[in-house]
This record gives sequence, C-alpha cells and structure tokens, in this order.
Amino acid sequence: MEHQKDYGTPASHSDQQVTLNIDGTDVTVPAGTSIMHAAMVAGVSVPKLCATDSLDPFGSCRLCLVEIEGRRGYPASCTTPVDNGLKVRTQSPKLADIRRGVMELYISDHPLDCLTCAANGDCELQDMAGAVGLREVRYGYEGENHLRAEKDTSNPYFTFDPSKCIVCSRCVRACEETQGTFALTIQGRGFESKVASGVNNFLESECVSCGACVQACPTATLMEKSVIQHGQPEHSVTTTCAYCGVGCSFNAEMKGEELIRMVPNKDGGANHGHSCVKGRFAWGYATHKDRITKPMIRKSITDPWTEVSWDEAISYAASEIQRIQGKYGKESVGAITSSRCTNEEVYVVQKLVRAVFGSNNVDTCARVCHSPTGYGLKQTLGESAGTQTFDSVMKSDVIMVIGANPTDGHPVFGSQMKRRLREGAKLIVADPRAIDLVSSPHVKADYHLKLRPGTNVALISAMAHVVVTEGLVDEEFVKARCEWDSFVMWRDFVAKPENSPEALESELGIKAADLRAAARLFATGGNAAIYYGLGVTEHSQGSTMVMGIANLAMATGNIGREGVGVNPLRGQNNVQGSCDMGSMPHEFTGYRHVSDDATRALFESAWGRPLSADPGLRIPNMLDQAIEGSFKALYCNGEDIAQSDPDTQHVTHALESMECVIVQDLFLNETAMYAHVFLPGASFLEKTGTFTNAERRISPVRRVMTPKNGYEDWEITAKLSTALGYPMHYKHASDILDEIAALTPTFAGVSFKKLDELGSVQWPCTDEFPNGTPTMHIDEFVRGKGKFFITQYVPTTEKVNAKYPLILTTGRILSQYNVGAQTRRTDNVAWHPEDMVEIHPHDAEDRGISEGDWVGIASRAGETVLRAKITERVQPGVIYTTFHHPESGANVITTDNSDWATNCPEFKVTAVQVTRVSQLSDWQRSYRQFSEEQIAFAQNTAKEARIE
Repeated sequence: MEHQKDYGTPASHSDQQVTLNIDGTDVTVPAGTSIMHAAMVAGVSVPKLCATDSLDPFGSCRLCLVEIEGRRGYPASCTTPVDNGLKVRTQSPKLADIRRGVMELYISDHPLDCLTCAANGDCELQDMAGAVGLREVRYGYEGENHLRAEKDTSNPYFTFDPSKCIVCSRCVRACEETQGTFALTIQGRGFESKVASGVNNFLESECVSCGACVQACPTATLMEKSVIQHGQPEHSVTTTCAYCGVGCSFNAEMKGEELIRMVPNKDGGANHGHSCVKGRFAWGYATHKDRITKPMIRKSITDPWTEVSWDEAISYAASEIQRIQGKYGKESVGAITSSRCTNEEVYVVQKLVRAVFGSNNVDTCARVCHSPTGYGLKQTLGESAGTQTFDSVMKSDVIMVIGANPTDGHPVFGSQMKRRLREGAKLIVADPRAIDLVSSPHVKADYHLKLRPGTNVALISAMAHVVVTEGLVDEEFVKARCEWDSFVMWRDFVAKPENSPEALESELGIKAADLRAAARLFATGGNAAIYYGLGVTEHSQGSTMVMGIANLAMATGNIGREGVGVNPLRGQNNVQGSCDMGSMPHEFTGYRHVSDDATRALFESAWGRPLSADPGLRIPNMLDQAIEGSFKALYCNGEDIAQSDPDTQHVTHALESMECVIVQDLFLNETAMYAHVFLPGASFLEKTGTFTNAERRISPVRRVMTPKNGYEDWEITAKLSTALGYPMHYKHASDILDEIAALTPTFAGVSFKKLDELGSVQWPCTDEFPNGTPTMHIDEFVRGKGKFFITQYVPTTEKVNAKYPLILTTGRILSQYNVGAQTRRTDNVAWHPEDMVEIHPHDAEDRGISEGDWVGIASRAGETVLRAKITERVQPGVIYTTFHHPESGANVITTDNSDWATNCPEFKVTAVQVTRVSQLSDWQRSYRQFSEEQIAFAQNTAKEARIE
C-alpha cells in the first residue's frame, strides 16, 4: 500500500529562495530547507531512520550523510540547511560504505524475524537495509544485545517491544514536539540507552495514547495491536473523524472491508497528521456487538421490540406521523437533528420537516451546547461562527481560554496551542477548575482566573472596565470598523464603578489585582485570541457572555487577522455544520430567518412546497408541549436527548407522553427506551458526505465499508419522505451538497469536486473566495460595522443555600466523548470506566468523605450517586463531574434553567448537597431495571443477525 510521502524534515516557509545542485539537478527551495528535504523535492531519496517531516531534524542515525563540494567530512543532510550554489552528492562509494556500516550496527542488535514481524512490508529499517545494500553483518549476533527485552502490552491499542528499538528517539520527540505530553524519555547512555515511559508501563504512564509515537516509530517497536492481529492493510480511504469539533482528517487503512487502522492524514488542514486516542484508536464501536442493524417497531414502550423489514418500519413510521397529524394537526410532529450526522443528512431532515411535515418544528443538539454562540456572534459580528483557522493560534501572543478544556475536549488543537505556548505566548485561563493547561509540562498559565460558576458576565465586564478606564481601547480600530454609537453606550456602561474588578472581587472570587493584570495583558500583549467552550455557553447568560467576548475583542482590535479572533471550540464533530444546515426552528440554511419572504420563496421554488413563515418549536418547547398534550410525535435522528439534555426526569416524562417516537441511531440508546420505531443508522465509516468543524472547515466523509444496516442515514430519511408522499430524488450525497450550494450563499462554491481538489475548504466559499475563507472579518464585519452590546450581569437564579451549599459544574474527559455511546464501546474504558465526582479536600473532610467513597448528590431536580475523587483541581464549594456514562445520571440532577435568548441549558451551575451513602439512588436502580431487558434484547438481536 502506498504511503504519504515523507520529506524527512519539515518544510520551510521562508519567502527567500535558494538554488542548489543535488546529484546534477538544480533545485530551488525556500531558505532554511534542509538538504534532505530539498533532495526529496528534486526526486532524490536520501536514506534515513531518525528523520521524519513531522519532527524537527535530530541527526542521530548517520544514514543520511552526504558529500558537499568544497566542504570537509560527511554532514547529515537532515540537519544541514541549503545554501546558494551548493553542489551535493547523495551517492558515492564512500557514502555507501558508511551507510552499510551504520546499518550493520543496527541489525546486529535487532531480531531477524522479518517474515513473522507485524511490520513486515511496512518497516523503515527493513527498507533502509535494502536501500543501502546490506547483505551481511560482520559483527555476528552473539555479542551483548537487547533481544530478550520484555514486551509491554499494557496499552489496549498498541504494544511496545524494546527488543526492536533502534533508539532513534522519534517516539520521544513526537511525544514532545507533536503531542506536548513529554511522557517518554531516553534513559541511560550509549549501549544502555532505551526508551522509557517513566513508570512501570505505558498504561500507567502519562501517555495519552494519541498515537504520535506509534506513527513516528520506524520499526515494529511501537505497533498497533490491530495490525499485529489482522496483518498489513492493502488500501486506504481518506475520511474525517466523527468525534470532536476539530475535524481531523484520517486515512482509513483497510484490508477489503475490514478497517485495520486509522492513520492521521499529514495533509489534513485541521490536524496536520496528528490525532488523539479517540480518532486514532476508538473506532471499534462501529462493529460492536451492541449495534442494531435491523429495524424494529412496537405499539407501546412496554412491549418487546419486533424486528421488521425496512419497508414495514418506514411504512409504519409514516402512517403514525400521518395519523397523528390528522388527529392533532401538523404542529404536533417535529424532529431533532444530530451534530454527529453529516451536513447532507442534517439537511434532508430539516427539509423533511419543512416541506413534508409542514412546520418548522426542527431543532438540533446544538441547542444544548452552542446555540448562544450562534446568537451572540450573529448579533455582534454578523456571522454565527468562529473567526479563525486553528493554525491562527501559532501567531497569537496572548491566548485566553474561557470555559474550555482543549487538551481534553479538543486534544489535537490543544497540542497545537501548547506548541505555541512553549514558544512563548502568554496564557490566561478563566475556569472554576484547574484544567491541564493551568500547569502541565513546559506550559503554565500566566493567570488562572478561578471564577465562581455562573459569574462569567461579571468577569468579562470587569476586564472590559480595565480596558476602557485605563485607556487601552484600540480607538482607531473601533472608529473604522464598529458602530461608534454602540461603542459609546457600551464604554460608558462598563466604565461604571460597579463593573470594576474591585467591586466584583467578592462575587467572582478573583483578586482584583490579578484580574486587572490579566486584562492589561490581553489588551497590550500583542495578538490576543479568545478560545471558549461550553463553560461560556451553558449558562443562563450564555448569549450575553458570547456578546461580551465579542465586545472585548472588538474594543482591543483583536479581530480580522491571524493570531486573534473569537473562537468557539465546538463540542461535537458537526455542531457547526448542523447549525449551518438550517437545523434551528427559526432559520433556513445559512442562518436566514424563515420569516424572510425572499429566502422562503427561494426554498419554496426549489422544494415545490409552500413553507411556513412562523418559527417552530425548540427542543424544550417540544418537551413541554408533549407533557401538556399537544406535541405527539418526534423523529430523533442520531441524538440521545434522554441522556444529553437537562432534567432527565422531565425529558423522559415528555417522551412517555408522546404517541410515536422514532429513533434513528447505531445503538439502543436511552431515548430508544421510549421509542416506538427504531431505525438503525450508519456509522461514519459507512457513509459519504461532509462535516464542518469549529473553524468552518468543510471536510469530506468517505464510505470505507458497506453500511451494516443496508443504508446511509440520508437514504433512510429519504425513504421516510417518500412514504409520506414527497420523493427526494437524490442518487448520491453529492446531489444533496449541490442543492445546499445552490440555496446557501456561503456554500455556493462547495462541491465534492472542490473537496477532492483542495482536501477541505472553509466557508464562505463563493465566487469571490473560491478557495474558502480562513480568516473572517478582515476588512469589514459580515454585518458591516461591528456592534457592541451592553452585557449587564444578572446572577443566576440557581442559588446555594443551607440545603444545597455546593455548586456542581460539568465537563468532559479526554478518553470519552459526549454521552459515551461510541467510546464506552471501545477499549477507552480502560482510562475512564465510570464517571466520578471531584470534590475539594476541605468539602470532603467536612462530610466525612474519603477517596473512592460512594456519595449521593442531591439537587432541586433530583439525585444520583457517584464515586468521590478528592482533588484540589476544584475550589472549595464547587464539585465537578463528567457525563459519559448513562448510569451516572449527571443530568438527573441538572435543572431546567436556560439561557435567556436560546434556551441553552444551564448545565454548569447546579446547587447541590453531597453526602456519603452506601447504595445507588432510586433513579439509578430504576434505570438498571428498565434498561437491562432492552439492552439484553439488543445484544441478542445483533448476535442473531451476525449468525445469519
């Protein structure tokens, strides 16, 4: 199988050009390029082992020596830069002798098991032995060696076989330079040198299993267990990861229809050949025994499921929708789209609702995560999306991270951010909890603003107060680019004494001096960029905070060029795309309101149906009206609201109140327990389409195997539409993207052909910007002039008191993803087998709680039980948990408080009490009893399907 070309050392980006001669051929390259890289450009391959173009040159293997006319010795081509007029020879009898001698030394201490080695056919050591013409080893194999070194198989995804290690240091350097974890070192000197993980084995080390070391290893020392088990792949397909909003590009390496490994694509615009443990290794869920691959129906949720044909399932679902609309009206039915689905799949669902159901009752899971981003950025800047490319961070001088945890939630971007921080950028972290960026190897925050949960808007107002009152506003930028009247109103507001750091010190829990210093750094430290996450949006003032962030960026002139900007870190892989595709009940694609006559006429003409001008129901409205009795049927495509949405008991009550719930998903999830129709979905490995990541990058998703259910998800939706009397005549996902492009100005230039040519493209992609738009708002804002908004701090109504004295906040962990439906069905459970609650030692001592104790967590909404983890990462008065395991019931205790503008739930602020207990909560016992039978049925059904 052909691999991506490796130039040996990274490319230089200098504007100065240098011309030299290599083996008689003139080649012109940027200054700073290595001779090795230049040789590859000229089509000359120089032998190498320690060099790879993803890492800085190291010069240890001595295979890449060359001769340079007029210079003495034999310099290493990887560490020698080009110069004008150089004449280089890469081949000569002397060089050949040196290289064979070096290879003899390597091979004399290496197992000669090539025929049975897992790397056979994909081993650089084997290739280089052939390249240098090694035919014998004069030193023999009887001397001192490492051939009996013990293999480490502790990591669930790869093995470490030190007997095959040539101590090239590529794995160590990858861990440092690419990942930034510094988990690996070289111990000892000379013959005693060896790679070490710092502790007993890889699993117990600080290794985060990103796979960078495995990717860098030139031998079988670090090898995927999947390759050891199944052998070398024979072809690859480039696709896009279906986990977080980074949107990493991968080469799915295949043997027939069997996926052998996922290798990060060096040409991936978002990841540049890096990956995390989820995208690199956690794809086994696609073939997990829990997969449901045949449709099922039942009359009542208390009945057992009945397996049926696709035609019967679609016919039944359509007849139920028609029956319910005939009885209760067209507004009694709606749908929820998923940010895990492709743009094309999301588009056809919202089209189904609008053109076939006859309403705008469609919403998306972005409602519960980043809907305030859409609202806040639309109001201030004119576009509901981040302003930069991820690579922009490499030109940032000051980085402010608010309510986000990039190393856990967006780990590949987190690694890139850490690289910039190691180069000297300053860091401000605003978070109630000490995330890894606050203090980790070679990275330490200049300021950790450990605010109290729920006080975000007070924080941003206090920072703005400093900028305004200390004369740090970039008035030239504001006058040229923003609405001056709105700025004056905002300036006068934030300058009020009640918005000063001193006035808000007790509310925030942050020393005024620290807050002032951080604000000064942001305003005066050079290019300043803001990155934020759900810790900003999932609050009752989420939209206000997003506008406050935009205000601060505009006031300091940090918009419209590389290294700055307002950058929301989207949680799921296609949160941006699902919003772009018109999943919100008030908007068509491209964020155009349904009440706009011209826009609506455009879609009516294309779809051939009259469309409603009235905004539809949001998810909370659907649930409330279901309980009230007027909303009766839901098509839930790829989303698990019974686990992911707040106040679980309210959600399940609403689902129980509906007459028809249709769930389309891979697994019998929590929502499916209340479903009447289950339509088995396809994994990202089984579909074709596009995802749009957090930087507006549209990337191709390509099918690498036949859907195990028989259909891609858009085809299932189209079947349902046909059964309802509205055929969708798409033959391929590319047809859907073409329709999107025809109806959506920002996507006008996007097509499968364009993506094949460029790999990916960032919208807006138009005639004016045919190759996309990496940086937004360069000359002017999308709305024309940027607009400032007053951001009055309104404390949340969720208050602590004697009964509920602690604040619970939530977040994610590196090894798991969202509700865990995918990652819990992989070996990632080795790192996170259960959700735990973090509690400060002071609060634990007051309650008699020890490490690992079961603790009850009670709120005004409900109660659950988790194990305790005692740590100073949280501050006194605050506890923290993740929500990756359904049995944990994290959302059983969250309240129904939500953002004032978008109804995004206030997940991050829940008043609770914590007590030591000895048994599970009533909810957890009920959950176990209710789910056990259905989960067992799903597994048996899947097992029978495999046998057939």
